[in-house]
Order: sequence, then C-alpha cells, then structure tokens
Amino acid sequence: MKLLLTGLNHNTAPVEIRERLAFPADKLPVILSDLKSVPGIDEGFILSTCNRVEIAATVASETDLCDFLARVHRMDARTIREYLYEYEDRDAIRHLFRVASSLDSMVVGEPQILGQLKAAYEAAKTSGSVTGFLDSVLTRAFSVAKRVRTETEIGQNAVSVSYAAVELAKQIFGSLKGKKVLLVGAGKMSELAARHLERAGVGEILVTNRSEERARQMAELFSGRIVDYRTFVQALPDIDVLIASSGAPHYILHKEEMKKVIGARRNRPMFLIDIAVPRNIEPAVNELDNVFLFDIDDLQKVVQSNLQSRQQEAQEAEQIVAEEVERMVTRLRAREMGPTIVSLQQQLETVRVAEMERVRGKLGALTPQQEEAIESLTRGIINKIAHGPISELRKGAGNHHITDVIRRVFRLDA
Repeated sequence: MKLLLTGLNHNTAPVEIRERLAFPADKLPVILSDLKSVPGIDEGFILSTCNRVEIAATVASETDLCDFLARVHRMDARTIREYLYEYEDRDAIRHLFRVASSLDSMVVGEPQILGQLKAAYEAAKTSGSVTGFLDSVLTRAFSVAKRVRTETEIGQNAVSVSYAAVELAKQIFGSLKGKKVLLVGAGKMSELAARHLERAGVGEILVTNRSEERARQMAELFSGRIVDYRTFVQALPDIDVLIASSGAPHYILHKEEMKKVIGARRNRPMFLIDIAVPRNIEPAVNELDNVFLFDIDDLQKVVQSNLQSRQQEAQEAEQIVAEEVERMVTRLRAREMGPTIVSLQQQLETVRVAEMERVRGKLGALTPQQEEAIESLTRGIINKIAHGPISELRKGAGNHHITDVIRRVFRLDA
C-alpha cells in the first residue's frame, strides 16, 4: 500500500490555473466517488481552496493522479503537470501535516486552512472514500496542528493590516467590549477592520460615507446606523474608535477639530486608524494627548514585525512536524508488521500443539498439575523462540528484507 499526493498551490501555479482546477464543494461527493473507482485506488481525498488543489490517495498499484485531475477538468495533462508537486509515503504525510499546521499557507499561521481541511475530510468520510490508512493520517494531521497551536505562538500575532488595527486598539483600551466605532468611508479595508472589531465585541458600529446608499449597505452588514457625512465630526465625542478610508483627496479631520473632540470626551482616549491613501487625517492630530493615530505605514510596520515573529515560531513548528512524521511512519510500519507477527505466532503455536499431540500417548495418564506444567513449559519455549524474530521485525519495521527472511525461515507463506 502506498500513499500518493498530487497538487498545486499559490507557490506553484498562478490564480488562473488554480481557478480552472478547483473543485466546487457541491460536486465533491460525485468526484470523490469517481476518484475511488479509479483502478488501483483504495482511498481518496480532495482539498480544494482558493490557494490550493490537492488529491491524496492510497494505492495498491501505479496510479497517476495528474491524469485524474486532467480528465475531470477536461484539460491536457501536459498542460497542468508543470504546475504540480507530487509526494509519496513519508513526504506525503509530512506535506499533509505542514498544510494542517498552516506552514504551507500564503500567510504562515493563518487558521482558515485547518477548517478547510476538516471540511474536506468530512466530505470524504461522508462519501466513503476515506476509511482506513488515509483516515489515520488525516486525523493525525489534525492532532499535529493542535499541538503546533498549543506549543508555539505561530498564530498569535496579527499579519493583516485590518487585524493589526484591532490588536492595537485592544492594547489602548484593554477591552473593546461596548466601545463605539465609526467607519468614515465604506471601502473593503474598513469593512474587514470592522468585522474584526465586531468579533472583538464592540458595542456599536456607525457608518458615514459621501454616498449615502453605500453607507446604508455597509451599516446593514453590522446592524449599525448612518451618520451624516457632512457633520460626522459632531458625532466624534461619543466615538472610541474611528476608521478612516474615505476617497477624499484632502484631510477630512484636522488637529483643531480633534482638540475640541478630545476636550468634549474629557480626555478619554480615542483611537484613530487612517488607512486611506491619500491620508484622511492630519498627522499633527497625533500630537494631542490621549489621541492615538495610526496610518497605513504604521500598520504595515506592525504586520512586518509580526510576520518575522511568525517565521521564528514556524521553525519550532517544523520541528514538531518532523517529530510527528517519524512517529506516524513508525506506527504505520509497525502496523504493516502485524500480519507477519501474527502468522509467526500462529505457526509456532501450530507446531507446539502438533508435537504435544504426537507425544501425548507416550506420556500416559497425567494429572491436571502435570498437564498445566507441560502446557506452561512448551508455551514458554515457543515464546522464547518467537521473541528474537518479533523484536527484529519491530525494529526493522518497513525493512522488507528482514520480513522476507523471517517468512522464509519459518515457512509462513506455506
């Protein structure tokens, strides 16, 4: 039995190729059934995300998973082969462990891939395409990912601008529970930041935008309310966090205005995030006490520092993965030796019983104590004979030469 893995990701293929080879989630049951019906394949698994498409399979004979990928998508195998990576056995296990642990992700340490992997696993289990060997590898991958998250801080630091803004806000306020947020502008970046803030437990999200319709659409996303764009400065004394991403070509908030705002707040701290280019907030605002202003460059510096920190944590995670791969390979090899060990024990027991029957007539009548003593003696001899070969099988798990020698010496194939 061999484990194969074929796939492509953001490092090996451009987005136009990844798009063409992606598998729609609603079609997976049929495609998995098709995969398992390929001659030589015992189990099959498919992971398809925006950044990767991978097929893993346990096979009993030579199988080209690239051909399957090409056939399903009606493409020429030669067209896609250059974008693929292919792994076998130990390397395939290591790859799956690294994917689950987010060491192979575009953003190292991101948590989404583990959820995507689990969803793909559930789809394969439901369709009956993962049942044994591959099942044990995938479930172990989840345990490895949990260990990496527990024993390292690979996912602790913000590595997106929007999330970095939220982390900084937490540092300023301690907790964001009940805080009021105002979005000035309704772009994608401010929406992402607002989503992170919402998950952090802010009390209310308000929206203002030059286009009232767009402001209304954004407000509906967060069950918030609209503030008039022309007079939004008047609402600031009640706002704790301001996210500015307006497309205005000039400053829309100045130092003198903020001086009045912070006075009205009785010097309660206020956090301003200016992610607009060109900037929306006059930089001199940062000179005011209890006003904390960060622009896009400030946030990028935080992200870069956190990425470097994650890379250091990734080195520890790689060591954990290496340990777990060795454990998994050893366990699988030992399991492969199971049938040979059982056959050896059965063969020796057959010899013992046959020899007991052959000499029983010569021993005459035996008392129960004598029967028990002979039984114990012969079993002890058999166990001592079996100990050496079984130890060698376990130590050399995966060494087919040792297995073949022991099978021949004890005539197990016969």
